[in-house]
Amino acid sequence: MEPNVTERTPVITAMEVITPLGVGLDASWDRLIKGHSGIGPITLFDPKDHKVKIAGECRDFSPQDFLDKKFISRYDRMFQLFVSAAMLAEEKARIRSSKLQDPYRLSVIGASAIGCPSTFEANFNELLKSGPRKVSPFCVISVAGNPAAGEVARIFNAKGPQYFLQEACAAGTKAIGLASQLVRAGIIDMAIVVGADAGITPTLMASLANLGAIADARWNDMPEKASRPFDKLRSGFVPAEGAGCIIVEAYKCALERGATPLAEVAGFGASCDAYHPVSPEPSASSIVFCMRQALRDAQVSPDDIDYINAHGTSTPLNDAVETKGIKEVFGERAYRIPISSNKSMIGHTWGAAGIVETAFSVKAMLEKIVPPTINLESPDPECDLDYVPIAARKREIKVVLKNSFGFGGINASLVLRSIEEGRSRDDLR
Repeated sequence: MEPNVTERTPVITAMEVITPLGVGLDASWDRLIKGHSGIGPITLFDPKDHKVKIAGECRDFSPQDFLDKKFISRYDRMFQLFVSAAMLAEEKARIRSSKLQDPYRLSVIGASAIGCPSTFEANFNELLKSGPRKVSPFCVISVAGNPAAGEVARIFNAKGPQYFLQEACAAGTKAIGLASQLVRAGIIDMAIVVGADAGITPTLMASLANLGAIADARWNDMPEKASRPFDKLRSGFVPAEGAGCIIVEAYKCALERGATPLAEVAGFGASCDAYHPVSPEPSASSIVFCMRQALRDAQVSPDDIDYINAHGTSTPLNDAVETKGIKEVFGERAYRIPISSNKSMIGHTWGAAGIVETAFSVKAMLEKIVPPTINLESPDPECDLDYVPIAARKREIKVVLKNSFGFGGINASLVLRSIEEGRSRDDLR
């Protein structure tokens, strides 16, 4: 396999995240590879009447470090995380100082699974308590979600086509895939891809608990043990908040502005189960199609994959079906590929997950280390692959498969490939 880098090859040149493990990719990555958990008791509201009282909160995040008081008072926490992640990435990307020639070739592509629920809940409660005049005029802007992408576009003068994907837990991965397609097709030169969710609210947590989708009350006193992908004792995912920003641009654009390509977005696959609002299709046929489509798009074979960054939510059905799908795609080799779930440590950051976990996947390639799946203490017989339990593992990684599967049967996979060192304009072919 020889990467065929061209002028239009989509590459990642900057990445940042805000997670329950910390603010910034370096801080989050350091705790991730050490197997630390970011799951703890809920503090964003009083959960005393709730069955489930734990979540992944971004406790180190202070919006005032990035935003002014007026912005913070007007807009939802998701909005704040979204814009802050983009500002954090700008410290590495230096987009505003690189003097891009055409703002219409710079796009913002946003992702969120649930938008801005805390704004809706707060304003609805205010309406019931005090009447219509007390509803914030900014409620409609925040609740819509996509104005967060518009704010990032304003900051960066990004006048290219803007998208905001609310595609459940696959939204972030699909946003990166869409960005790569737009770059490869020559429609844009660069995309600022941002995902954020902040769904730790009373109504959403109650709904998820009543649905039986999240880790149950047995883990309230052991929050760090609650997220346990592929483990026999798993009882559901752990909701988390977070944000991520990835810059995807054409290889030629990166070279011309002096940016360093970190990885290639080599392939993208997507599908729909067309089966059930929350349960994965049992045969795994749609996720098999999705993974194979990403491999075909990248022009790689199953033998080329060095690591799989799994969706790995810690729900009984998802983990078993993802395992089944991986076995179908990779055959006997499935047992020799290291696979891990970042959600064991950060919980499920919803629409931000694909962006955050892609950043971790690229770090795995750059640092030559596979993050662990913590809490995998009692392996499920149905989940019998190499999930890198408990401790990180050193390994040369050149090609990664990243999976994301969401409510509504929405599936997305990416193939990420390392960039050879020392390439220049003369290498383009």
